[in-house]
Amino acid sequence: MKRLYLLRHGQTEFNVKKLVQGRCDSPLTDLGRQQAGMAAAWLKAHNVVPDKVASSPLGRAMDTAQLVACELLGPDAAVEPCEGIIERCYGTFEEGPHDALPTDVWDPGEDLIPFGGEGSQALQERMVSTLANLMSADDVETVLAVSHGSASRQFIKAAAPEGFELPAKLPNCAIMIFDFEDSQEECDTSQCKFTLQQIIDPQQSL
Repeated sequence: MKRLYLLRHGQTEFNVKKLVQGRCDSPLTDLGRQQAGMAAAWLKAHNVVPDKVASSPLGRAMDTAQLVACELLGPDAAVEPCEGIIERCYGTFEEGPHDALPTDVWDPGEDLIPFGGEGSQALQERMVSTLANLMSADDVETVLAVSHGSASRQFIKAAAPEGFELPAKLPNCAIMIFDFEDSQEECDTSQCKFTLQQIIDPQQSL
């Protein structure tokens, strides 16, 4: 069984200020870098050696991925930018305060579409499709992918077992562990082949 480790990026300056990031960006804080170190330490302690490290191309995710990859694979570790696991677009609300949104910041459903944002159904479909394609490569058994809070939440919804209760908010550098059922058949991205196994907060687990 192949395994995906999906990681939310570390804390950023916008996270501290409770500003909407979406497709805009802000740098990791010192705590965010420490969180990446804690995630790397948890993965290392559990003997996780990824065959591939992929990341949303946004700086906060790439920086988190690079910090973790270097700890697990050495200073020359490669991180592959992956557009398909970028955060949702929040349209006209980007860079504004969380409480200016007329909907839930982490799980807005389709409410952002009239404001130029991305709906949850489209987000879920691209996350499942992109990650399934990554996992289906012949030369990978274990993948580490770094994404974002809202994008990861929609992916969890697609892969969680029945009755699973999602946390209200995913912690920064939460590690989400999924099994991937690989098959020789052509990948049907409309059907999720992932099963959520566990969500780890490395800040609470070391």
